[in-house]
Amino acid sequence: MGKVPALTDGAVTVSENPAICIYLGVKAPSLDDSRRGPYLRWMVYYGSCFEPALVDKSMQREAAAPSTCPYGDFDTMLKTLTDQLAQGPYLLGERFTAADVLWGGALNWTTMFKLVPETPVIRAYIDRVISRPAMHRAAAADAALAAAQQA
Repeated sequence: MGKVPALTDGAVTVSENPAICIYLGVKAPSLDDSRRGPYLRWMVYYGSCFEPALVDKSMQREAAAPSTCPYGDFDTMLKTLTDQLAQGPYLLGERFTAADVLWGGALNWTTMFKLVPETPVIRAYIDRVISRPAMHRAAAADAALAAAQQA
């Protein structure tokens, strides 16, 4: 489909940001870890609530009736997220997981384009995520790839 992002790992190709994070989620809580449920919730909340709410807001569409809307309303969806982030420093507390890779990148991008308000809680979370050494390495690799494509 020519989708970005996409990951090729041997014979396996995975697209869709949450699917890539789940696939690479070696830091995901184990099945017997009490954080497993919240981890899965936040991985799925991205595509089932955050993205639909963001699209509706950016297109200036009214949300569907609460009985049929997957996210209720934009403010409630965002408050649910920011309430969780406020417990931080990461989505699952002290432990950084693939869910933070997903959300840190998404919130960084959506605040840059003014699709999500840059509240102090959101800004602090983004800063914690993007300051990690692996995020710097990923940004450098992205920049090198973009430069190579333009050449």
